[in-house]
Amino acid sequence: MKKILAVLLGLLIFSSLAMAGGKQEATGQKQTKEAVQKPVSIALWTKEGEADGGLQYVKALADAFTKAHPNVTFEVVNKNVETLREDFQTASLAGSPPDLLWTVSDHAGPFTAADLIQPVGNLFDLSKYVGSALAAVKLNGKAWGVPISNGNQLMLIYNKALIANPPKNTDELMKVGKQLTHGDQYGLVWNQTEPFWLVPWLGGFGGKVFAADGKTPTLDTPQMVATLKFLHDMKYKYKIIPAESDYNGADTLFKEGKAAMIINGDWSLGGYKKVLGDNLGVARIPKVSSTGIWPKPYTSGVFFMIPKDLSGAKLEAVKAFINFTTDKANQLEMVKKLTRLPALKSALDDPLIKNDPILKGSADQMIVGTPMPTVLEMRSNWDAMKPEMQAVLANKKSPEAAAKAMQRAAVASIKAQQ
Repeated sequence: MKKILAVLLGLLIFSSLAMAGGKQEATGQKQTKEAVQKPVSIALWTKEGEADGGLQYVKALADAFTKAHPNVTFEVVNKNVETLREDFQTASLAGSPPDLLWTVSDHAGPFTAADLIQPVGNLFDLSKYVGSALAAVKLNGKAWGVPISNGNQLMLIYNKALIANPPKNTDELMKVGKQLTHGDQYGLVWNQTEPFWLVPWLGGFGGKVFAADGKTPTLDTPQMVATLKFLHDMKYKYKIIPAESDYNGADTLFKEGKAAMIINGDWSLGGYKKVLGDNLGVARIPKVSSTGIWPKPYTSGVFFMIPKDLSGAKLEAVKAFINFTTDKANQLEMVKKLTRLPALKSALDDPLIKNDPILKGSADQMIVGTPMPTVLEMRSNWDAMKPEMQAVLANKKSPEAAAKAMQRAAVASIKAQQ
């Protein structure tokens, strides 16, 4: 049944995109057609999965483009974010990278450090994209990706059938969360395995992962200790979250109505909208009561990145496909299908977004977020934070000891790369 629904969803998306492509043809796609006359096959790796319709959307875009330009065909391959990073680095070193990446901004750091991708400033008119999205992929004065969506931030997503009004601060969160946690139902769920879910709270406690230079780790701080203690209390003192929960576990609990609230990213909204319909609500992650500061999730978006040595007919086809994907018609189609904020300025100003309460909630969270660091040192921070956060949540290490271990690991990792 799931496969049948996926096929139907793909056909529906394809039909919509084909119409969007038709509009584009009518407004001057002559140059694009001329640029992709030679037969080429494009290997596109994407971080989009099936759960929220993202993979179907990417495939439908590729099919719509091929329909308009029969000489260009695509092989679309889904990989999760970490696997995509690792596999791209391995494939590039072996001399056989894919032709195009659809991925996240934090890959820009390691990919540029390894000289695996090319800057895009001379290939596209970047002035038409939202500045905050572009900022997420700028390193050494150059842009290394073309934005597809704007945001990618975590937010509080809730089921109106279980909670009418979301908590405004952490005191309310704990109180309401306890009331909603009973039997096999939880007040709140989130991915307890990745530090991406720790970072918003760190910002809410007034902390950052880097010093003012943007490269020196600041993980052993009172703010990090307070954040880790807060996450530990959420689990052991207030007991409003499950004993264990990775991304898929949290996602499933929320979709099945066994969690009133989930902290998840804008990429999940399309899938939740299909399941919950009008019962879906979006709000800011609750303000930290002890500091009066809103949590600061990382913001960036989703981006196209182009391998360093791509050239000739394949590069021309890739450029045409990127322009096709990010034109206004297809950007608004992405809004409809995936409930993500567009990266194109003209699309962001469209009434479709301003009149949608879910998108308005997403945008409201984004404005208190902070740009995702793209420096190579951020990889060391992620790798240092992950096991220590997990140790605290497993009740195997104190917040103080974990913060010290994070700092040591991050500094050692950065030093080893120098």
